[in-house]
Amino acid sequence: MAQRSRLSTGLSGIAGEYFVAAELSRRGYVASITLRNTRGIDILASNSDATRSVGIQVKTKQGRGAEWMLNQKVETLDLAKNLFFVFVCLNDLDGPDYYIVPRKTVITYARDHHAEWLRTPRRDGGAHRDSTMRKFRDPEGDYRERWDILGLGPAT
Repeated sequence: MAQRSRLSTGLSGIAGEYFVAAELSRRGYVASITLRNTRGIDILASNSDATRSVGIQVKTKQGRGAEWMLNQKVETLDLAKNLFFVFVCLNDLDGPDYYIVPRKTVITYARDHHAEWLRTPRRDGGAHRDSTMRKFRDPEGDYRERWDILGLGPAT
């Protein structure tokens, strides 16, 4: 396994967006990275004849494992059907893994698992203090490489 030095959070996020845009393009879709001030959407993607389009928010992590940290704001995002998360695992220099998840699934997971964590006592028996941090996990790999979930149809 090839290794590299750790990237800053900003650089790894940008790398993730470009990897996702490149993968979509490689699959025959049109992908445009949005400007930084586009709330909640990092990439706009469509099929080649522009009859179907989706918005994508990219979350990138370095290293291995299907777990990403999110902010509490994820729970308040719009539930439009055509909005998705693509979670990217950079895997050092071996190439990234992608997890494609509908936004509603991410919101439900983050909210429910955070509530469960709050109900579970700490090791010393005390209560967890609330936090603005949330997690998304896909330990079984149910969403790994699931580009079909975007619903863009067959690539041309």
